[in-house]
Amino acid sequence: MKKTLVLLAVLIAMASCKKDKESVSSSAIPKEEVQTFLDEYTATYKKLYYASSKAEWDANTKIVTGDTTNAYKVQKANEAFAKFTGSTDVIEKTKKFLEHKDNLDIVQVRQLNSILYTAANNPETVSDLVTERIAAENAQNEALFGFDFQVNGKSVTTGDIDKVLRESSDEAERLANWEASKDVGKGLKDGLEKLRDLRNETVAALGYDDYFTYQVSDYGMTRQEMLNEMNKMVKEVWPLYRELHTWARYELAQKYNAEVPDYLPAHWLPNRWGQDWSALVSVEGLDIDGVLADKDPEWIVKEGEEFYKSIGFDALPKSFYEKSSMYPLPTDAPYKKNNHASAWHMDLENDLRCLMSVVPNADYYETIHHELGHIYYYQAYTNPNVPPLLRGGANRGYHEAIGSLLGFAAMQKPFLAGKGLVDADAPIDETQNLLKEALNNIIFLPFSAGVMTEFENALYAENLPKDQFNEKWWELAKKYQGMVPPSERGEAYCDAASKTHINNDAAQYYDYAVSYILLFQFHDHISKNILNQDPHATNYFGSKKVGTFLKGVLETGANNDWRVLLKESVGSEMSAKPMLEYFNPLMDYLKEQNKDRSYTLPETL
Repeated sequence: MKKTLVLLAVLIAMASCKKDKESVSSSAIPKEEVQTFLDEYTATYKKLYYASSKAEWDANTKIVTGDTTNAYKVQKANEAFAKFTGSTDVIEKTKKFLEHKDNLDIVQVRQLNSILYTAANNPETVSDLVTERIAAENAQNEALFGFDFQVNGKSVTTGDIDKVLRESSDEAERLANWEASKDVGKGLKDGLEKLRDLRNETVAALGYDDYFTYQVSDYGMTRQEMLNEMNKMVKEVWPLYRELHTWARYELAQKYNAEVPDYLPAHWLPNRWGQDWSALVSVEGLDIDGVLADKDPEWIVKEGEEFYKSIGFDALPKSFYEKSSMYPLPTDAPYKKNNHASAWHMDLENDLRCLMSVVPNADYYETIHHELGHIYYYQAYTNPNVPPLLRGGANRGYHEAIGSLLGFAAMQKPFLAGKGLVDADAPIDETQNLLKEALNNIIFLPFSAGVMTEFENALYAENLPKDQFNEKWWELAKKYQGMVPPSERGEAYCDAASKTHINNDAAQYYDYAVSYILLFQFHDHISKNILNQDPHATNYFGSKKVGTFLKGVLETGANNDWRVLLKESVGSEMSAKPMLEYFNPLMDYLKEQNKDRSYTLPETL
């Protein structure tokens, strides 16, 4: 009897083992099958991506009032891209493959996740919504970029407005230009509400709560995790921001011969959104506008390229100069273009372009180094080790971080002196220079991590009613920036929509906040561990070691975990500590300047 039981147990075990093997065999997906799917998907994806990029490029570089040709081409190209990437067949196959991700290569899994993420923005199950959203996005872009800004009945460009806000001491002139800069928002308000609804409904089809949550998921984070991270950033820089805000209130009140306000009137600040106050300070010995004034705009572009070549990157392809739109249009041009500086990886291969309106001044000297940072990032990860579907930044903030890092480095005195743009022996006021840098970098974080992030969270995740858009915008500007409008701005306005990103780069502005934190982490590492230089006075030019470090960060694209890459690159997780250390010497100066002055921002948020 005992032998019989043992034999029975053995037979049952053998049967069970055989069944398990058959189950594994029948359920396993061959890697070859997945790779065939990825290769076929990628070939079609690249073709449609390029067609969409070219249509978008034309729509941004040649805007003719009343001509709907470009809008039609964008609509058709984007519909084709959306139909393919969001097809039910693609979604179902991708989900099936991901059920067996443990049997696949990590690079295959990353590509499959990328496919599914892209599909969520264009699911075939709600194809009518996707088509409607694409049409609404095109209409919003045309209204935004085709808008005729006018001051006192005369057409002006946004560049003209920005120049007045940076340079004019005439408060009436400033007010007229600031108000003109916001007029565009009035005609965009209905479109923004429509886009919000369509974007939310589209991604809901694949299970996302809202569009903001969808965009945040690209970081591998929840909506609340991102909000917590942004709130942490603002809190960390808040003591310094509060000192800068107090200093600016008193300085500007003196400039405009006015009583010191509790909150900064928006038109007093040298930026349309109050996100950059650096023009409030000029540093003698570092003002390069005069030196650059006689330069040709193309010289500015070539300067940027020479820098990247000096640290070991290749020359830009000839097609970059042939196909880019780099310079302002002639005043008599029968069309307009988008003047917002941007870099484009048109085909995920070697068609690289920039859209700018370069003029020879310090702002564009920094901007060209920034935008070429994007271009060289594209070029670095366009290699056989990074599949086209993973040719993006390690996270979206990395792209901006690299651009901002190189723009930042290009404005430090040793770099400028090495280029012959400033006198190496000329003394400069280091404190004023640090103040100017803080009025750019520190000032930006409450705007990006606070105002923009919280507004778009309210817009998408909390379904902010249209009749509260402007109220919410100024509520946040007052809380985070200590800034108020020059006069009452009711709901006839939509001042948030005057910001390009609110319309066509939606629910992603925290990318820029992340990038500023990463910028200082990378700069701190390069300064101390590669160049052995003071972070406040570096010269990256000609350092092949810097180029090697940067290539190591850039060349893997999105074919990695961004947290791991950061830890391996700089030895720490994302942290504002290097930024705070950089600006720490400024605190004593500001506290001395603000002695006996009243503070109107709270000590903590």
